[in-house]
Amino acid sequence: MESEVRSIGEMARDSGLGVSALRFYDRAGVLVPAWVDPVSGYRWYEPGQLLEARLLARLRRAGMPLADIRLVLAGWSGTDTGLVRRLLQAHLRRLELGLSDARSEFSTLRALLDRRETDPMTTHHTTARLSVPAPELAAALDSVRFAAGTDVELPMLGGVLFDIEGEGLRLVATDRYRMAVAHTPTSGHGGPRTQVVVPLPLADAIRALLTGEAPVRLTVDGDHVTLESEDGQTSGRSLGHEFPDYRRLVDLPAGRRANVDTAAFRHVLETGPVSAGETREQDGGTYDLSVLRVSENGSVIVCDDGDNDRNNVAVNREYLLHALAAGARDELVLELGAPTAPLSIRRPDDEGTFSLLMPVRLEN
Repeated sequence: MESEVRSIGEMARDSGLGVSALRFYDRAGVLVPAWVDPVSGYRWYEPGQLLEARLLARLRRAGMPLADIRLVLAGWSGTDTGLVRRLLQAHLRRLELGLSDARSEFSTLRALLDRRETDPMTTHHTTARLSVPAPELAAALDSVRFAAGTDVELPMLGGVLFDIEGEGLRLVATDRYRMAVAHTPTSGHGGPRTQVVVPLPLADAIRALLTGEAPVRLTVDGDHVTLESEDGQTSGRSLGHEFPDYRRLVDLPAGRRANVDTAAFRHVLETGPVSAGETREQDGGTYDLSVLRVSENGSVIVCDDGDNDRNNVAVNREYLLHALAAGARDELVLELGAPTAPLSIRRPDDEGTFSLLMPVRLEN
């Protein structure tokens, strides 16, 4: 090997492609390393491959299909670049047509939303007064708080939904990439279903008052939320936005379930193999992916990068660790469906409290 060769980590740093993407494009035969260590399997690249990798990164960011990317790379170094120009132009035309169609559909959707928002039937004033056991409400808030959103473009997700119905209260939080749901019993509410989105500062203030054992009093009066406990009172306005219908999002096909020892599983996740992730839109940084599968004997396997089983599910490792902590049990149940279906983390003694994590595609 010449001294100028790049390791896969250096190639990832200099090209804009993540390590997992370089491995994927190697397996797909699109960008094959110049040399692979026969013992360690480590990949090395020649200096001239950096240009190909940067070109590949640009094409991928532009959303070009893999089949066309192959042809562009094959024709890039040739003397006749006509094919490359035609492929680029064809893809640009597809993007422009897709954007035109999307604009048309969004225009229709905005018109429908305008009509819905001006419909007097969609405007209502809600009032609910109920008693909630302080320890149960505290545990419910602790179970969902980690999943609340922080995106200023989606202010309706920057809080916790309090969904009051019958003798129960559900708390829900989501940032689109994960969702957490918790249930606690209540008493004293005999009215219709009432929903209110409590902003995070108010939710945290409510949590700070839930230190005793006695029930607390929760009042929702229109957009005003008040909690009274032995330690004091806090109140504030709800978010002026409607929360998504979470019930449509949690009704999932059954997957393969596995009971895990929470502490032991956390240790495996923290020290085990990961697939190095790429920059993602939700945080603008890099993060590690854990690739999971439920084995035939019912245990959860944390797969290494060379494991390409079709049942593997990849998730953001940090998000999974947060969900395990929020589960607050020595033993939890993981449920894995298809690689495109959310992974669920449940309590064995409480089916009403759970977290969902959206999977991450390794082939990006």
